[in-house]
Amino acid sequence: METIVFSTDLETNIRLMQSVFQGDNTMVVRRAKSPHGLRCAIFFFDGMVNALAINQSIIRPIVCSDRRHMTADELAQTLLQVNDSRVETDSDKLFSSFLYGDTIVFTEGDARPVVVNTKGFSLRSISEPENERVLSGPREGFTECFMPNLALIRRRLNDRRLKFSFLRIGTRTNTVVCLCYLAGVCEPRLVGHLQKKLQALDIDSVLDSNYLAERIRDHRFSPFPTLGTTERPDVVASRLLEGRCAIVTDGSPVVLTAPFLFQECFQSNDDYYISFLHSGLTRLLRLLGFLCTIVFPAVYISLLLYHRELVPSRLLFAVSAAQRGVPLPIGWETFLLLLVLEALKEAGARTPGIVGQTMSIVGGLVLGQAAVTARFAAAPTVIVVAIAGVTGLMAPKLQTASLYLRFGLLAAGAAYGLYGVGFGLGLILISLCRMHSCSVPYMLNLVPRIQAEQEDAWLRAPWFFMRNDRFPVKRDNRRGTHH
Repeated sequence: METIVFSTDLETNIRLMQSVFQGDNTMVVRRAKSPHGLRCAIFFFDGMVNALAINQSIIRPIVCSDRRHMTADELAQTLLQVNDSRVETDSDKLFSSFLYGDTIVFTEGDARPVVVNTKGFSLRSISEPENERVLSGPREGFTECFMPNLALIRRRLNDRRLKFSFLRIGTRTNTVVCLCYLAGVCEPRLVGHLQKKLQALDIDSVLDSNYLAERIRDHRFSPFPTLGTTERPDVVASRLLEGRCAIVTDGSPVVLTAPFLFQECFQSNDDYYISFLHSGLTRLLRLLGFLCTIVFPAVYISLLLYHRELVPSRLLFAVSAAQRGVPLPIGWETFLLLLVLEALKEAGARTPGIVGQTMSIVGGLVLGQAAVTARFAAAPTVIVVAIAGVTGLMAPKLQTASLYLRFGLLAAGAAYGLYGVGFGLGLILISLCRMHSCSVPYMLNLVPRIQAEQEDAWLRAPWFFMRNDRFPVKRDNRRGTHH
């Protein structure tokens, strides 16, 4: 941004500001003059400021002042009745604050502007995130406003070691991004790694946290997430206590956390607010649901195409009778039904409110029944696809991975049978073992050579067994390095 040089003449500064924001009718210029001759000019954007604060804390003290002349320092420190006012000589910082809802005040005889915190734009009230609801536990969620989000985190972590490091990213939007961590708990190497990645970003705009996630995440083309996402302050606080970092983006209710491990895809907020016996069972069910949604259709067509001797006789006769008269081969039939399932899910997600849920349920029932009645599809295939669709919802963080792996294993099963499915699962496991998130192994608690604490890995131990809240990574004795 071009550097703007202001003058000691008040009218010259007014004309300069009007020329910089020419064509923007939301900028308001308010001249204020006291009976003793003190002259000031106040600039703010309509709709972005608290009008009451401007009237009572800026205009009234100027109009009631008994001074004839006043410097910018005196104006900021003694006259204006606000909790945050400063003299700003850096034009980039000046206009960044001005565009974000602060007010600029010029006084006659001083070329330095005073920036006053008068932000007052409309905010969405704090409510529970729709996609992270819990049966028992806190109901707070982040909003699109930056500082209230940081306040929600600080309120839960009343620790002076909690650090907020600010950066501005985006040559056009100049978006504020905050890197949060607990000093002494989070490794300095992790903080430096993320700061370096964020500072190296060359991007025009940042309108959501996903703009950052796709650029700083490890393994960008993998369907498995390597950065955590949440809209809940209690989740962010727990991640910080484990020694991780959180990235808060202005204008987005979604907070990124790093590192992120594969086991976290099967964890839920409810796990920590209910009995450890129940949470352990539900985690196992989510893991089995993920395996079922990617493997079940592939195993189904593999058995019917290549391994019929492995199917019980009565079940095989029932499935063969249902397949009689269906025009498509079993592989293409399953593939097309899975496509229809994904189309129904997408239509239901994009249709607002209750109408979308009703359309998905009714559409699935009607289409499934009609397809079976018209002999376009067999009833067992519809059941297999429905089971795959339902179990795919049990691990929402892995829906993208489930979609790709389901079709990939389906193709492997149709081509090579159970041998192809087994080979595909082996490749997936090898790929997961090779992945990492911020230099931490993605399969931390599955790789034998890496020692890690197990209290909250695949199962959650009772709270009285928890020994340490630090991120469970220890020194690898074989290599002598930290992971």
